[in-house]
Amino acid sequence: MAEQNAQADQKNFGIQKIYVKDMSFETPNSPSIFTMDWKPEINLELNTQSSKIAEGVHEVVLSLTVTAKLGENTAYLAEVQQAGIFAMQGFPEAELAPMIGAFCPGTLYPYARETVSDLVARGGFPQLVLAPINFDALFAQQIQKVQAQVSDPSQPQH
Repeated sequence: MAEQNAQADQKNFGIQKIYVKDMSFETPNSPSIFTMDWKPEINLELNTQSSKIAEGVHEVVLSLTVTAKLGENTAYLAEVQQAGIFAMQGFPEAELAPMIGAFCPGTLYPYARETVSDLVARGGFPQLVLAPINFDALFAQQIQKVQAQVSDPSQPQH
């Protein structure tokens, strides 16, 4: 009996696959953008999605959209959906949510950074090195925002 409880309490995490689900790169103002002084304004947008594939198996998709502008002119737009299939068994729901919302995106982010950097370089632009991101802090902020909206439904949703 104790052996069965030990097996039921055992937690297993594994990465089954990491892959690029989708990517695109646009340079709408080329070639004239290459003649301008390179002092871009860089904007990064992040989004995560997850879906349950099977019992204890989830796909997590980290989407990055990077826009570089020189004044009003868009130099480039890079979009990457970095995905992973993760096996997570034996975790209670309270632990599963931060794993899917923070740990898995944090695992995927270095791969997405590399893909974005490669796209930008292949587009003829100087290397772009995206800063590290604290996905635990982002997840905690999102939870606080949701809890605030639940307690005060009059707050605008973003």
